Amino acid sequence: MRRSLIAAVAVTALATPFAIVATGGSAAAAPVPHRTPVVDFNHDGYADLAVSAGRGTVDGKTGAGYISIVYGSAAGADTAHAEQISRATPGLPGTPEQGAGFGLRTTTGDLDGDGYTDLVVNDEPYDVVLWGSEHGLTGISQLPGESVWDLKAGDFNGDGKGDLVALSQSGLETRFGPFTRDGKPASAKNLDIGDDAPADIIVGDMTGDGADDLVTSHSFEEMQYSSRLWKGGKDGFTGATTPTGKFTVDGVIADVDKDGYGDLVAREVDEVSEMQTLDAGAVRVVYGAASGLSDRTKLINQDTAGVPGVGEQGDEDLGDKGDQFGYSISAGDVTGDGYPDIAVGVPGEDVGSAGNTGAVVLLRGGAGGLTGTGAQAFNQSTADVPGVSEGDDAFGSAVLLSDVNNNNRADLTVGAPTEDGTVKDSGAAWLLRGSQNGLTTTNITSFSPSSLGTAQEGALFGGKLSR
Repeated sequence: MRRSLIAAVAVTALATPFAIVATGGSAAAAPVPHRTPVVDFNHDGYADLAVSAGRGTVDGKTGAGYISIVYGSAAGADTAHAEQISRATPGLPGTPEQGAGFGLRTTTGDLDGDGYTDLVVNDEPYDVVLWGSEHGLTGISQLPGESVWDLKAGDFNGDGKGDLVALSQSGLETRFGPFTRDGKPASAKNLDIGDDAPADIIVGDMTGDGADDLVTSHSFEEMQYSSRLWKGGKDGFTGATTPTGKFTVDGVIADVDKDGYGDLVAREVDEVSEMQTLDAGAVRVVYGAASGLSDRTKLINQDTAGVPGVGEQGDEDLGDKGDQFGYSISAGDVTGDGYPDIAVGVPGEDVGSAGNTGAVVLLRGGAGGLTGTGAQAFNQSTADVPGVSEGDDAFGSAVLLSDVNNNNRADLTVGAPTEDGTVKDSGAAWLLRGSQNGLTTTNITSFSPSSLGTAQEGALFGGKLSR
């Protein structure tokens, strides 16, 4: 396997500056524009991609996992200068371990307040942060303590500094920024949440007060329970929560109607958790308000007017997983009209005779909220999309809207982790450009472990896209 080499000069055991050597050289920096994308490791104005290959082989250890960093540019994704990060990267604590899945849990944010996006990898035995700089990711710190169950970045007290919220056995801990380069927060606050730990965390400002809130999903054994809103504020979270009244998992918070309040857009599931893998799928919108949750809500699925396709349940006996509309969700303004649009992954979609090959649907935001009107759908059988629709590709398992070429319109990155390249389940990713009229296949690009020169077999590249 080929991997990027890192020239490291140790400063301390917990903070090691390094320079990642790209697989093909160094890209020239572009002028800094007036607007910075959410994930921009080198602060050049072009959104960058961190694509996981969570089962990739590293130093002979199958399933150890790695992350490919693909920087944005005026031409789009700069795949010629991709970089690789794994436990074999000099300066990263620990070593590659078989089946460890490095890179499957990540989050991004500016933790030290220097204007550069940092990448946090939530992975046993040690969680780490890779620091952004004008040269990209150029430093590593181990976060204090043992690895936690989940980490998400945001600004939970509204002070403009990047924070982390950590879910662990001890409860829900907020680590307030700015962080020092040894990974230590300015302060921390822990909430004892007992046995009712969230299954996942969504971050965004639903109340419009400038402090990020949380929406958590909850399940126990085979049963799903209502998701909950935790309001952020000047002192962070108080522990008080408000049920949404909906069974939702994953998703995003985005102001799709531009009224100043973030809206919850998440996958709605059945009360019985095990049915998720056979579900036709649906997206639930719960609109925000100054109080947190409004009474306004909407359900969108493939039977909604304007949405391409037909919602189909799975059949376990036939190996059909169901469409799983909403398995992955991302928000971004594709058309440049100021309203966030929503990309919806449908990895179980059947295309012709190819079962579970997958698709992606774009839903439009607007003054009236999220709608099926004008929705677009793409799969590997769509004209000009590279590849062929094959059974179990799972195209749409991960989606990300971000402005990779800095033209004020979000582009769509789509992951298909079980796409077969030259070997089985190597995975791949596609980048569709945003335009005034929506997503377009003009100048579409695709890339994979084979094209990036990284480990291929069973890598599941594209299973996770950092945001």
